[in-house]
Amino acid sequence: MAEFFCRLADPSGRVVNASYNSVSESELRRRLEDQGFFVYSVREKGKSLSTLLPLSAGRRKIKSREFVIFNQQFLALIQAGLPILKSLELLTQREKDEQFRTILLDISDRVKGGALLSEAFEAQGMFPRVYTASLFAGEKSGGLEEVLARFIQYQKTVNATRNKIKTALTYPSILAVLLVVLVSFLLAEVVPRFAQFYAGMDAALPAMTVLLVDISQAIRGHLIAGMLVSGVLLVVLTMWARSIQGRSHIDRLKLKLPVIGEVWSKFLFAQLSRTLSTLLSGGTPLVGSLEIVADSTGNRVVTQALNRAVVAVREGQSLSRSLEPSGVVPEVAIEMIEVGESSGNLSEMLGHVADFYDEEVNTRLNQLFTYIEPILLMILAIIVAFVLIALYLPIFSLSSRLVA
Repeated sequence: MAEFFCRLADPSGRVVNASYNSVSESELRRRLEDQGFFVYSVREKGKSLSTLLPLSAGRRKIKSREFVIFNQQFLALIQAGLPILKSLELLTQREKDEQFRTILLDISDRVKGGALLSEAFEAQGMFPRVYTASLFAGEKSGGLEEVLARFIQYQKTVNATRNKIKTALTYPSILAVLLVVLVSFLLAEVVPRFAQFYAGMDAALPAMTVLLVDISQAIRGHLIAGMLVSGVLLVVLTMWARSIQGRSHIDRLKLKLPVIGEVWSKFLFAQLSRTLSTLLSGGTPLVGSLEIVADSTGNRVVTQALNRAVVAVREGQSLSRSLEPSGVVPEVAIEMIEVGESSGNLSEMLGHVADFYDEEVNTRLNQLFTYIEPILLMILAIIVAFVLIALYLPIFSLSSRLVA
């Protein structure tokens, strides 16, 4: 007998992880389902992609765009009437990326050995849980095609939102980089040359020029020490940020930052609402969907709030009532969720909530960057003007004395 790790949901909806001994995955799955369990995954101990790829711990993740294209092709083949295994084999043969091809080969072998498609994908340890849970729900309900189509639309919407945010950040980022480069060049190259020129003239310099020269000399004189100190601080802060306490503080700070915290909170909740809507539409139970969403937030504060909501929902409370005391869910969203629960269209209403907050995020970002861009340009202009005046003021003073 072999030992298997299982992720199950009992008849009350509580999700548990347990290990069992069995002669095969299929036999264990049948036994657990006969006992009333909802089986998410069954994985044999020691059998995973890591045993096939010794360096798998350092492998890169599949790009979101590549994964969407794969699912579109996979859905097209299934809709054309090809069996799942044959579709996987065809896509494996056509895949040009060696790493992804190896992963698809392992998935095909697992499906050929009797594993569920969702189980084969989950065994890789690198695909989103919302995807594997959606596949599992689709396999159970017989609506795999519908689930795949819904996930593709979900992924496209999420990617489009992220791309909009990246595009909006591009111009301010370029301005900030130019500002740093220009100031560094002026202080490191231009100012020292003017300082040497004025030192040879043995003339009294204005206060502005003296201040600028002192700043330049301080930076040049302590450049190496400053870089070393900055490097050490960066390493220390990185280690602290990766700790449980550090991540909790940073995640809490993200939500409390003025203006930016509000935008981040709305963006995060839009993604959570869309994920939850996709899982519920695919047939995943509410408790299981909430647990998956809680694990995929990327923010410990929100994860803790959702975990408390999971306990409340399991005890019989509504989703809106469970999220109300969390402090991280906007009041408008709770009201919309309550309406969705009352009308019996919770998944559809969550989709509307996600659309609403995506639009809010885009509007707020546009407003924010409308102010940030002129502010950066103004700072750049002030710095350049200060440097030019400080450098050329002594020349004007000397010229006026010579004329007099």
